[in-house]
Order: sequence, then C-alpha cells, then structure tokens
Amino acid sequence: MMKKLLPLAFLFFLTGCAELRQIAEQMESPGPLSNQEVINGLKQALTIGADSAATQLSSVNGYYRDELVRIVLPPEAQVITDNLSLLPGGEKMVEDIILRINRAAEDAAREAAPVFARAVTGMTIHDGFAILRGEKDAATQYLRSRTWNELYNLYQPRIQSSIDKPIAGNISTGESWNTLTGQWNRLANSTVGRLSDLEPVDTQLDRYLTERALDGLFLKLAQEEEKIRTNPAARVTELLRRVFGQP
Repeated sequence: MMKKLLPLAFLFFLTGCAELRQIAEQMESPGPLSNQEVINGLKQALTIGADSAATQLSSVNGYYRDELVRIVLPPEAQVITDNLSLLPGGEKMVEDIILRINRAAEDAAREAAPVFARAVTGMTIHDGFAILRGEKDAATQYLRSRTWNELYNLYQPRIQSSIDKPIAGNISTGESWNTLTGQWNRLANSTVGRLSDLEPVDTQLDRYLTERALDGLFLKLAQEEEKIRTNPAARVTELLRRVFGQP
C-alpha cells in the first residue's frame, strides 16, 4: 500500500511545484502597460533624448566639427566664397564666417531643452500611443511639429547677429549675400536672362542658415530616439525598459 502511495504523493508534489512556479512567475511579471505608463515613458524618453541632443550641439564644436550637422553657406554663395578665396587670407576668412555661424547655433542650442520640455508636458494619450506604434522617428516628428516655430525664433536672432558682423572691407556676410543676389537677380530678370532661362535667387540667408541649424538639432534628436527604441542599453530607467521593451 505504501509503495502505491509514494508515486501519487510524488506526482502531487510535482504538480504543486508547477503551480507554485506559475504563481511566482505571475507575481514577478509586470502586468500590461497602463495608458499612464505609456505616456510617462514617452515623456521620459523625449526628455532624455532632447537633453542629450541639446547638450551635444551646445558644446564647443557641437555643430562646427560634426559633418552631419555643420552649417555652411547656401550653394548660391559659392561665388562669394570663391572670390574671397582669391584675396590674401581669403580661405581663413571664409572659414571664420562658417565658424561664427556655427558658434551662434551652438549658443542657441543651450536654450533648446526647455522648449522641448514644455512641448512634452502637453502630450496626450492619443499622442503617446501614436508615437509608440509609429515610425522610428515618430517622437522626433512630434516635437518638430510642436516646437519648430519657437525654436526658430530662438535661433534666428543669433544667426542674424552672426551674419551682420563685418568681415572683409567692413562688409558683413549678409551684405555680401544681398549684393551678390541683387546683381544676379537683375541679370536673371532682364530680357537676356529670361531668354536664357535664368532663375532668380530668393534665398534669405538668415532663414536658410536657421533652418539648417534646426535640421541638425532634430537629426540629433532622431538619433537619440532610435537608440532608445533599438538599443536596450540606452533604456536607462525601468519605465523605459517596460515601455520600449514590449513586443
């Protein structure tokens, strides 16, 4: 009789252990994400990514030494830079212009993080799930659509101040640009120009340079977002691991 009971007791013991393991696993495994967790996780990711992007670009040479975001003059300025390069010290003069513009962008980037932070606070549940399920740069595009104008107004005066400073012959980058485009446009709008299908140039230098600076800022933000989405090591908090670790 005892021999028959032993296998039954052993089977009961194994069944009990399996149930205990199942209960333990359920207790250890977090439940499904709540809407609030998703929102908080997305806000955290955006804040961390924005802070990192702004910090990188606001450092010395953050723009200037990074080929991906370095700001240069528009293609139409080639005539200016070519002519300056013919002057003694002209090449250094051109590089000084580029350096000054990038320094202005680096200065503006110091104030970008608070702009992003204000945009993050307004995120809704709908926004959060759209970002979580969206493209790899969905969070970046969300911030771009909500902060572009404010950031533009932040960057533009600094860029403008940079191009207004006199360079060769006490003439500023902006004045050289206006002279160049004015002469070109008179030719393009003349009878000869129209017959030759010449196109006027209406690029506003400050606008062009400011937009390039912002493009660089959002490029860096997109890189930070991609890290959090694809690299578990970049999810530096438990909440980020839960939100972005979901299948």
